[in-house]
Amino acid sequence: MTERPLVTITGLKRYYPLPRPLRDIALLRPAPVVRACDDVSLTIRSGETLGLVGESGSGKTTVGRLLLALERPDEGTIEFDGADLLDLEKQELRGLRRQMQLIFQDPLSSLNPRHSVLQAVAHPLRTHGEIRSANEGLDRVVELLSTVGLPATIADRFPHELSGGQAQRVCIARAIALRPKLIVADEPTSALDVSVQAQILNLLKRLQQELGMAYLFISHDLRVISHLSERVAVMYAGQIVESGATADVFGQPRHPYTKALLESVPRPKLRAEQRGEVIRGEALDVATVPPGCRFEPRCPYSRPECLKPQSLRLAGARGREVRCVLDRIPEPVVSVQWSGGSDQKEEV
Repeated sequence: MTERPLVTITGLKRYYPLPRPLRDIALLRPAPVVRACDDVSLTIRSGETLGLVGESGSGKTTVGRLLLALERPDEGTIEFDGADLLDLEKQELRGLRRQMQLIFQDPLSSLNPRHSVLQAVAHPLRTHGEIRSANEGLDRVVELLSTVGLPATIADRFPHELSGGQAQRVCIARAIALRPKLIVADEPTSALDVSVQAQILNLLKRLQQELGMAYLFISHDLRVISHLSERVAVMYAGQIVESGATADVFGQPRHPYTKALLESVPRPKLRAEQRGEVIRGEALDVATVPPGCRFEPRCPYSRPECLKPQSLRLAGARGREVRCVLDRIPEPVVSVQWSGGSDQKEEV
């Protein structure tokens, strides 16, 4: 019997209306909308990492916010551990939130500058009634800090006294305080130096092995995704254009946008003629999307049938899906590999 996924998202849509000029209001013209998330479906299994990758503005963060019930979608369903998040009462949702946590992109701005590390890490424990005050949870906080590689003496420091790597470790300690089943990591290493990135990634992998958490890992860095994720979903202009096992998707992409992303990864040692083509044209304005494939205006393999509406379809074994009429495209120049160093020690 197949195990039920921890998270199942189906047909998710989230549109944001744009301001209308007075002329449009007078003529009763409908407001244009930004289709930040449009017909997104994905699953996350217990204990696995699903990478969500795409360029800035593709809708990755919106998917994460919808999954955490920080916003409500316009359409679609979100099931978490068998519960329909959109049907839960406020109190029921509050009880389920302890199973879902978020790691932000900028660790320093996500910490309250007036709260010490002790107060920051103890906050979720107090919110969910496990302790009555920060001082009461001192031993628990010290244990959490030790788990993420920080000394107990750091508990009395404030955010401005921390380095970027230390601040992100504090945020991770806060996220795992309630032993969640799922963590949404929204670009958690992009604000850090490369050497520190490797340490944080190794820390996240170790914590997943020890605590059995699942990750939705949001990033625009394909090397990070390839290093951390078992499966990957590629987003473009609010839609999933390809998904499947990371090795399959990155090894033999089936969508032209995935291929273009892989070929855009900097590789200084390659000669100019060995490098892939740069994606032509400008990023799609998600307020005025075409009726067919959203990548069609920039696609070198465009054909007439691309102008018709596209939906995800199975493309081979192991759950591979693609939103493209092509059955096969030329392979990328070389594979994408993480170069941050898997042997980096988790030093503070």
